[in-house]
Amino acid sequence: MNVDLIFKIAAVGILVAVFNQLLIRSGREEQALMTTLAGLVVVMMILVQEIGELFSMMKAVFGF
Repeated sequence: MNVDLIFKIAAVGILVAVFNQLLIRSGREEQALMTTLAGLVVVMMILVQEIGELFSMMKAVFGF
């Protein structure tokens, strides 16, 4: 497992948490929710790409 992947996900999580708190404290709860959902989508896209690479590597190893 690549450590950079963990750092990328952690960085997105930290940024989303900071933006979320700033938006909630300024009274923009809806935008805070959208920021949280956008961060979730970004992390899911990163994970889907990594899973795709894993499956293509397994396909190459087993010769499918």
